[in-house]
Formats: sequence, C-alpha cells, structure tokens
Amino acid sequence: MAAGRQKENESRPAGTGRALLWTAGSAVLPGVAHLRTGRRTLGWVILAVYLVLIAAAVAAALVAGGDLTMSAAIAVQGRWLLTAAAVAFAIAVLWMTVVVHSWVITRPESAGVGTKLAGGTLVVALCLMIAAPAGAVMYATYTTHDAISSVFGPEPDDPHGELASRWGDDQARVNVLLIGGDSGSNRYGMRTDSMMVASIDIEYGDVVLIGIPRNLENAQFPKGTALAQRFPPPHGFNDLLNEVYQTVAENPRELAFDPTAKDPAADTLKGVIAHLLDIDLDYYALVDMKGFEGLIDAIGGIRVHIDKPIPYGQRGDILEPGDRVLTGNEALWYGRSRVNSDDYTRMGRQGCLIKYVAEQAEPAKILTSFQSLAGAAKQTLRTDIPASRLPAFVALADRVKNEGEMRTFQLSPPQVNTAYPDWKEIQRLVSDAIQEQEGQQGKQGPDTAKGTPKDASSPVPSVGPSGEKQEGGQGVGPAHQDDSQVGESTEWQEHPGQSSPSPTTPGRQVGDAAASLDTLCP
Repeated sequence: MAAGRQKENESRPAGTGRALLWTAGSAVLPGVAHLRTGRRTLGWVILAVYLVLIAAAVAAALVAGGDLTMSAAIAVQGRWLLTAAAVAFAIAVLWMTVVVHSWVITRPESAGVGTKLAGGTLVVALCLMIAAPAGAVMYATYTTHDAISSVFGPEPDDPHGELASRWGDDQARVNVLLIGGDSGSNRYGMRTDSMMVASIDIEYGDVVLIGIPRNLENAQFPKGTALAQRFPPPHGFNDLLNEVYQTVAENPRELAFDPTAKDPAADTLKGVIAHLLDIDLDYYALVDMKGFEGLIDAIGGIRVHIDKPIPYGQRGDILEPGDRVLTGNEALWYGRSRVNSDDYTRMGRQGCLIKYVAEQAEPAKILTSFQSLAGAAKQTLRTDIPASRLPAFVALADRVKNEGEMRTFQLSPPQVNTAYPDWKEIQRLVSDAIQEQEGQQGKQGPDTAKGTPKDASSPVPSVGPSGEKQEGGQGVGPAHQDDSQVGESTEWQEHPGQSSPSPTTPGRQVGDAAASLDTLCP
C-alpha cells in the first residue's frame, strides 16, 4: 500500500500551478488529467466518450443544417424535448464529476489552505461554465414542452404513432379554421373579428383561404343542437357571427357542442362554420390579436409593401407607404385597422398577412427564436391540433412555402349579402373555390375527401328581410350594421349588384372565383 501511494504521489504534477492547469485542461479535453497521472484506462475511456459525443454533435448539426424542416419537426415533439433535457443533465453531471476528480488526483499531497482555496475556486468556476449551457438547454426544453402542452389539444387514440408522421391515405386536404380573437381590457369577452378557413392540399401544398365576414347575420345551427333550439330557423342567430364564440363561452354547459372540449366556444364555432360552409373542418387555431404581436416579434418582424397610408390607433398613427418591415404591433394594426376602410379591406390584409408569414417564417429563425416564440404562443394561441400532429404540419408548412400556391376567396359583397346570406350560394362559392384549385392541378379527389362539400343538396335556408325563406339570390334588405360599422360602408356594400369590382386595397375579392394572393397582395 505504501508503494502504491508513493507511485501515486510521483505521478502527480509538481506544484499547485501545474495541478490547476491540468484541471482546467480536463474541462476542455476530459481525461487528460487522468492520463497524466497514469490512470490510462479511465483516461482513454473518458476521452473516447467525449470525442464520440463531439462527433455526434457535429453530425447532428450537419443534418440539422441540411434539413431544417426535420429539425423543427423534432423540436416540437415532447419525447425529444424531454430526451434532450435528460441528456444535457447527464452530460453536465458527468463532465463536472470529471473536473472535480481531475483536481483531486492532480493537487499536491500536502496542499495548504491557499492551494485548497485556489483549487476549489477553479473547480467551482469550471463547473459553473459547464452547468450554464446545460441549464439553458433544460430551461429551453422545459419552456417549449410546457408551451406545447398548454397550447395544443389532447392526443387522439393513436397507439402506433401513425398520426405523427403522415396524413391519412384517403385524406386529400386538411382544413383549419383560423380565428383572430379581439379581446381587450376595454371590452367584455372576446369577439372573433377575424375568421378564415385555410384549406390545404396535402400533396401539392396549395392553399385556399376562405375569408368569413364577422358581420354575417342569421347564422343557422345544426339540427338538434342547443344553439339551434335557442335560435331556431328561419331567423337563426340574432347577432353577428363574431358573437357566436362569446355567446357559447358565457354558457358552455348548455350551448357548447362538446362542453368537455379544451375550449368549448372555439370548438363550437368550428362546428358552426363547418355547418354553414358545408365542409369538414379538422382543426381550429385561435390567436388573441393583441398577443399576435409577440408572435411576429419572435420571428423578427414581417416584410410588407404598403401602397397607401394605413391610419391606426387612437393617436393618429400611420403605417407609411413603401416596402417596410413591420414590428409585431405594426403588423397587428396592418391586419386590424378599419380607419377610412371597412371589414372587407381588413379581411384582405389579413389574408396577405398570412401569406407574408408563410413566406418569411424561416425554419432557422424559428429554431433560434424558439423559446421566445413558445412563450408568446403559450400566452396567445389555442388550438385543438394535437401535439403528435406537429411534425406532419411542419412538413406540410414547408411544402406550402416551397411548392404551393396561395389563393383567397372572401365571402363579401357583392358575392354575399351579409345581412341576409344565401347559405346555399355561399356553400356553392366555397365548393367552387376549392375545386377550382384542385382542377388546376388536374386532381380528381374523391367526393368524400376532406375539404369537398359534404352534401350540397341539403343547404341551410337563407332568410329574407321579413323572415321568409328564400330559395336563391342574395337578398334585398339593407345590410345591418353595429355601431362600429356606421360610416364605414364602401361602394361594394352600396352597390351589391356590381358583378366584377376592381379592388383598390390588398387582398380584396375580385369576381366569383378564388384569386391568387401573389396577384392581390403587393
């Protein structure tokens, strides 16, 4: 034993300074201190593990750099997030253990108080340097996992995990209801002033955005529902369509289609719009418009071209014409402002805004801003899309960005009379807009495919000014307006018979067919 201790002492570096240097070196190249002190087997094992981890990190970086879509898909999966946190914690603990042990085996045998203080200070500093990035990784993964768990819907019964990787073999399109909730401290509840259906072709990435006016009246509800009993036909809902959400939110147990849903009001609004448009809606995504600015800021703003000044706010602010990068707050007002314009102009800009985000949201920027993006999403976004669907949506978003075409169709005057909607005609317009895009690709989807009309032969009846059912036409009554619309009518509303108006603002509807957003958005 004495001989072994003597050999160990001889293998130690001479002097405190060298011991500190070998300890510091072990933080950069783990195992070198063990090799220096003759512990060759342990030293080579530590060094080999370290080099393997470095090689794995480099390979992962190369793969991530070559396929950012795959990286984003991995980053939004809970099991990978938890695995990354666990791996970061384990590596940090093992690395700090190696540093501490390196000082133990290299320090002088007869270390005085000064030597112990210097060694302890160095070891603590090195351990903090190692722990800091590991802690950042664990915090980021926790924040992201918490946001995903809070934002996204419950998982479906999918024991084999098939939903995570692909869409169903018989599914041609996926339809998502996009809802902008206009809540605030100066108003009661939430009005869904922005409502769009994004119908996405899964194979080609083509998108049709169906703009739904907030001021549609006489909304009809599915037979047998509590809403249909409270607001029966022919009159239907006695308020604007943007009030359906708040009406259900105030009494979800009695009025919601599914009171157990994560957001019963949003789930019911999805069902109502699916019924009105006669299409299948797969999911909804609701964004609080005030919090929307946080999402835009998280991805670095949005580049837009503005043709004419857009006044906004209470202080007379203006979005000046020209090519501009809008902050989150400016993008919010680009999509919300109705000063010197109207609901339909605003609907058009909102469609353009979706186009700009889809084009400019780079995967690399999203990944580097993922923590702030996750925090903003947790505060402002609600959806019933299950987290297991996120990889499929990430891949689909990449296809939309790189291969697809975005078209828009607004259910606005003169095509639609918002005061007395002809629901049969609305369903026909929506069906034509989707099928026209499919026809341009030469696609012949099955009648039962998602996104095609469910049964155009059973339309919801339209209602005339006196409450009578109308078999066709747009209705002849004057458009009902709430207080916020007074003085904001346009020539479109004043001349509902105009057949083919020319838009003077971004994204405005032209004729009865869906138009390319590349053409309508400057």
